[in-house]
Amino acid sequence: MHSQSIIAKGFLIASLPPQSIPSLLPRSPASPTPPAPLLPPAPHSLDFSPSYLPPTMPPSLYLAWKYLSFNKLRTTILIACVTLVGALPLSLNLLLSASERELMARAETTPLIVGAKGSDLDLAINSLYFASVPPEPITMAEAAEIQTSNLAVPIPLHTHFQARNFPIIGTTLDYLDLRQLAVAEGRAFGILGDAVLGAEVAATLGLKPGDSIISSPETVFDFGGNYPLKMKVVGVLDRSYTADDRAVFVDIKTTWVIQGLGHGHQDLAQPTDEDVVLEQEGNTVTANAALPQYNEITADNMASFHFHGATETFPLTAIIAVPQDERAAAILRGRYEVSEASSQIIRPTTVVEELLLEIFKIRNVLNLVFILVVVTTLIALILVFNLSLRLRQREIETSFKLGCSRGMISRLIIAEVATILVISTGFSLVVTAGMSTFKQQITRTMLS
Repeated sequence: MHSQSIIAKGFLIASLPPQSIPSLLPRSPASPTPPAPLLPPAPHSLDFSPSYLPPTMPPSLYLAWKYLSFNKLRTTILIACVTLVGALPLSLNLLLSASERELMARAETTPLIVGAKGSDLDLAINSLYFASVPPEPITMAEAAEIQTSNLAVPIPLHTHFQARNFPIIGTTLDYLDLRQLAVAEGRAFGILGDAVLGAEVAATLGLKPGDSIISSPETVFDFGGNYPLKMKVVGVLDRSYTADDRAVFVDIKTTWVIQGLGHGHQDLAQPTDEDVVLEQEGNTVTANAALPQYNEITADNMASFHFHGATETFPLTAIIAVPQDERAAAILRGRYEVSEASSQIIRPTTVVEELLLEIFKIRNVLNLVFILVVVTTLIALILVFNLSLRLRQREIETSFKLGCSRGMISRLIIAEVATILVISTGFSLVVTAGMSTFKQQITRTMLS
């Protein structure tokens, strides 16, 4: 312990200004008192007795801590680099695992999806997350056929239109029950023109029950297209942290009105402008394209809205089929396996699992990248400490002259590296623990 104290004294003497060293060297009692120094006294005095060091801290660790504390910028940069290298791979793996669980959870609550033949992935992504280009349409007759088979409950989806960059989802109230979506304000949609907003739509646009939202035209220069439909907001859904938070839900017939398959206008039997009358035979009046159509459905004009054509031929983007049991699901799937079928039926879980396999490949690539980053960081740390030793060569030579051994120098360097690694590991664990605590909220926010 006495030898360690002597070494510690030597290092601390080497770190002091040269003019203050003579005043700290021990003097024999018989030596005369030296004259007062011409230079100002040192700003601090040190007690080099063994009690100066912390009783449980080795001298090498103490000196390493003092050196790192003095070089704050260098130490902070090194700790930040090592912390990021340790925390990023762990945090990324946590987020990917949470994302996989969220994706699978939504797919598992969607038993079967019926849509036009084509890409299984596009059909699943559009029906589950409303995120891709809508697939080719099918007809309402598909839903009627599933309904009459008594094998499953059909839930129609029409996702072709948008309102202020949010998808308009035409469906039935069965969809809200399937997703367990609760209405936080107002009520669910019930008639033509009613709209229920997802939580994020309402928060982003600042809308509430009683306000209105207008459908967006398909193209900017859609002069010959349909009139935008002004829909009344009747409810806001509770936040579910899914794609439903970013959607506007309406009755399936409302989307057909937006598409122009149904419309409302003034009663032609009443006196009207002759410019809009194309032909009149008895009680039958045929109007031309100049007849203005209502762009808002109200209680006063709702009776005038009607559809041209059979609703069985009207388009749908997809149908969610909720089978009675596994046997009914197998029978229903078998009916769509025949080559003559114009539609296809998919299991979303199978499609999402294939998608996750691709994500696993991306994760492996990222893990390889992080391994390379770790190796590069370690090489950089070795280079930094090597350069540090060269810059501290005079300090080391002074320590040798004071009697410090090479082993003490090695222990000092090892103590510096160990201190940085321990502190960085602690910060990495704190960051990872925070990510583990909030991973579900972060994942849901990203996916929604």
